[in-house]
Amino acid sequence: MSTASPSKLFSPIKMRGLELHNRLVIAPMCQYSADNGTMTDWHMYHVPNLGNSGAALAIIEATAVEPEGRISHGCTTLCSDANEAAMKRVVESAKKNGTAKIGIQLAHAGRKASCARPWEGGQSLKTSDAWQTKSASAIPFQPDWHTPKPMTLDDIAKLKESFRQATIRADRAGFDLVEIHAAHGYLMNQFLSPISNKRNDQYGGSLENRMRLPLEIFSVVREAWPANKPLGIRISAVEWVEDGIKIEDSIELARRLDALGCDFIDVSSGGNAHNQKIELKPGYQVAFAAAIKKAVKMPVMAVGLITEPEQAESIVVRGEADMIAIARAVMDEPHWGRHAAWALGAEVPLVPQHLRVNPKTWPPARKWVPAARKAAE
Repeated sequence: MSTASPSKLFSPIKMRGLELHNRLVIAPMCQYSADNGTMTDWHMYHVPNLGNSGAALAIIEATAVEPEGRISHGCTTLCSDANEAAMKRVVESAKKNGTAKIGIQLAHAGRKASCARPWEGGQSLKTSDAWQTKSASAIPFQPDWHTPKPMTLDDIAKLKESFRQATIRADRAGFDLVEIHAAHGYLMNQFLSPISNKRNDQYGGSLENRMRLPLEIFSVVREAWPANKPLGIRISAVEWVEDGIKIEDSIELARRLDALGCDFIDVSSGGNAHNQKIELKPGYQVAFAAAIKKAVKMPVMAVGLITEPEQAESIVVRGEADMIAIARAVMDEPHWGRHAAWALGAEVPLVPQHLRVNPKTWPPARKWVPAARKAAE
């Protein structure tokens, strides 16, 4: 019998009507593999695979609420019947053949739209298939990028409706959770940031005004999303430049979201300044999550170079975050979550086809069993 202490990371958590069997989340990872915004066979492989990682929740890639909101031609959208039907097929497969709940990140790239795929250079498109981008102000992301069109009040009204319609489609497609993308230099982040928002109307200037659109979008989505399903948001807590968003700004935003009934906040950083200087190190964003957690009641998610089971466990045990999001670690090792559970002396649900794979009966997996458990056996 094991003498290992129960794992906090692999303990359950509930948000509204959604019960998760652990606190490990797969963060959204753009695949740049859609066809005119519609998921393809790649997604039929990719998303169900994430559902068997051992994480209790997988949030699929940033999905634009309108075609002009895509980062690239290969990005997914959720604004047509074809988009919705393909996503429904993928979600149903992931739920039928996996153990994770499935969420979606709704997004708009703003001035960072109309770009080439990463493996094609990732730069602003200069070809005939480029499209006009839009943002809070007419400030390009980099000097050699396209200049976005400042959004009018009519544009903002249409954007809200696009988010509302995408939310309705997400529910029909069977998603369990929605995360609004307000991080990494995309449109909501562009409105929040003083380096990309130079407006002189009710959506620019003070922090109060710069928060207005993200808070309004949250309210629109919350109204359209079923009351029993959780809705959260991903933010860039700091921008790693002198005149950008500071942690104090993000704490205030988090407090406002908390008051509106936000169910979780996913704390990332950076992405809106081409000259950012990020201090990369293991768990480099955890301190931002911890600062926000002190100010809000809703669960807080930490993300960023969290790659080891013991590292993830310690963050939750210390109370710096309630959930841990990983991305590239699970792309590299598709069953990272189950291996992490075994390393921490915990268990995760397995699909029937995988029941023969466990640390007690399959010797190659024993490298994941902690010393205390080996001694007890």
